Amino acid sequence: METMRASLWHAAWRFWNRRSTRISVPECVHLRNFWHRLRPHEDGVLLDGSRCCIGTCLDRALHRKLDRMVAVPRRTIARHRVPLGLLLLSRQHLTIEQLRMALAAQHNARRGRIGEWIESLGFADEQQITAALARQWACPVLRTNSFSAPPLAQYTQQIPLALLEKFAMLPVNFSAATSTLHIAFAEAVDHSVLYAIEQMTGCRTEACMAVPSFVRAQLEALARDGLKGDLTFERIADNAEISRIVRSYCSRTGASEIRVVACPPYLWVCLLRAGSRFLDLLVRMPANSLSPGFLSSELHPDS
Repeated sequence: METMRASLWHAAWRFWNRRSTRISVPECVHLRNFWHRLRPHEDGVLLDGSRCCIGTCLDRALHRKLDRMVAVPRRTIARHRVPLGLLLLSRQHLTIEQLRMALAAQHNARRGRIGEWIESLGFADEQQITAALARQWACPVLRTNSFSAPPLAQYTQQIPLALLEKFAMLPVNFSAATSTLHIAFAEAVDHSVLYAIEQMTGCRTEACMAVPSFVRAQLEALARDGLKGDLTFERIADNAEISRIVRSYCSRTGASEIRVVACPPYLWVCLLRAGSRFLDLLVRMPANSLSPGFLSSELHPDS
């Protein structure tokens, strides 16, 4: 009898402990009482592993999370890489006079990347520039001439199309053995967005370079097909407005979990229902939350 009583007490304690671990974030006072802990866990929403009710408490929790994310230093231009023009010179795809002409054209126009100017002036072709970019970023080149594209939907369903277009990137392969998603970039490898993808998908990411025409063609095809119903918000006043948007869509969709990652200039918000991805929101971060280093990289693209 004593053994049975001890077993019952132990089982009750384990049940209560499991319910207690679902206590809300500190701001939420509604899910901390006894009866709410005994109710099914679907009565709140998970954020960073903690549960809170969908209301003012979620607004506060989101606002606090967004404030923490803004406080993290944003990406800056990597200055240690060998300039693209020098790489093309070393590979004898370009002469010093041609490089000077391309740099002068870029300076006068005050726009565009040096690789785009070199190609538009006819000094090097797309394949040569892509090979030099791959060497610059220390990553392989995707051989698109012998590439038989798999159904991209199974990869792009996990990443908002607006994010793919912003960073000129494309998921090209997934290795189930190592749970690795291979991402092809057309212009430059962005490690902050690779990290964001890893956080959202739980997969490892590997970068490669691909000729821009291939990436653009695939992204245009995806846009025409309209495979996903992602939502993008461009004009946002502050973090409080972001919190209200996320809470509103969480309530409308009946989401059970919220994931938020930063990939400047956007916040990527994923709403999950029943453990599966349901809706992605892409919200442009307020201008006052972007670091000067990021703004300078936007205004003056790295060559």
